[in-house]
Amino acid sequence: MKATGIVRHIDDLGRIVLPKELRQTYDIREGDPLEVFVTDKGIMLRKYAPGCLHCGSKVKLYLLEGKKICLECRIKICRTLVR
Repeated sequence: MKATGIVRHIDDLGRIVLPKELRQTYDIREGDPLEVFVTDKGIMLRKYAPGCLHCGSKVKLYLLEGKKICLECRIKICRTLVR
């Protein structure tokens, strides 16, 4: 992770405002869903992407260590590991 030097305060409803520059850089628009991850070092936000981690497919998704992966990519990974 990279420090931005940006500090935001949480309001009385528990909200924070993401700076416009960061929203533009990461193509986050009003109403976009964000995923919340908890790590041993803190909280991470990421734009929600419901598709396969590798190809973006939204068909036949499986969870692999908390990440979504489609059947086709799962097969490709297994074949690569067997070699």
